[in-house]
Amino acid sequence: MAPTTNEDKPIVAMPRKRLTLARVLSEARLAFSKNGLAGTRIDDIARAAGVTKQLIYHYFSSKEDLFSSVLDESVQDVLAEFLALELDTLPPPQALRVLLEHSFDQYRTHPALSTLAQESLRQHELQVDHVNRFTQIAPTLIRLMDGILRRGEASGEFVSGVDARLFCAASGLLTTGGFTSSYIVSTLAGFDSTTPEGSSAWRRYSVDFVLATVQTNRPSGPQEPLAKAANGT
Repeated sequence: MAPTTNEDKPIVAMPRKRLTLARVLSEARLAFSKNGLAGTRIDDIARAAGVTKQLIYHYFSSKEDLFSSVLDESVQDVLAEFLALELDTLPPPQALRVLLEHSFDQYRTHPALSTLAQESLRQHELQVDHVNRFTQIAPTLIRLMDGILRRGEASGEFVSGVDARLFCAASGLLTTGGFTSSYIVSTLAGFDSTTPEGSSAWRRYSVDFVLATVQTNRPSGPQEPLAKAANGT
C-alpha cells in the first residue's frame, strides 16, 4: 500500500470538514432565523446537525461567532447571485426590472433572509462592536443600479440626474416591504402580502411603480387594481 503523505491528507480530510461545516451552518441559519440570536441554543444546533456541541465550539469560538459566520455565508450567496445576472447585456429598462425582481425573489425564495437581516440590524443596534454584515451588499447593489441608470440616461430611456444611492434605498424599502413590514403593507393594501397571490401582486406593483419613477416614457392606460390582482378575481 502506498504511503500517505502530508499532501494527501487535506485532500481526504477537507471534503468531510466542509460537509460538516455546511451542515452546521445550515442548521444554525434555520435556528437563528426562527429564534433569533438570544433564543438559539448551541445544543439544539448540534443535535439537528448530528454533531457534538464540542465540535461546534472547535470551529466557532462562541454563539456570536457562529451567527456572524451564518451572516457572512448569506451575504456571499446574495452577492454571488447579483453578480451572475449579466445585466449589461440587457436594455436598461429590462435590466432594472430584472435587478428589482431578483432582489424581491431572494426574499421570497429564501424566507430566512429577511429574518436574518433584521436580526443582524438588531444586534448592530444593541452592540457597538457588532458589524451589520448585510450592509456589505450595499456597494455592489448601488454599483449595479448606478450602471443601469447611467445607461438608461444615455439612451434617453431614463430621466437624468437620478441619485443611485437614494434610488436604491427607496426601491429596496418598497419592493421588500411585503416581507420586512408585512403587517403594514397588508393592512394598507387590503390583502395578505405573505400569501403566494399577495406576494406576486406586490412584486408586480412595486416593481412597476419603481420603474415608472425613472422612465421617460411611462406606460399609460388603466392598471388592474392591486387588491383584485392579489385575490385572483
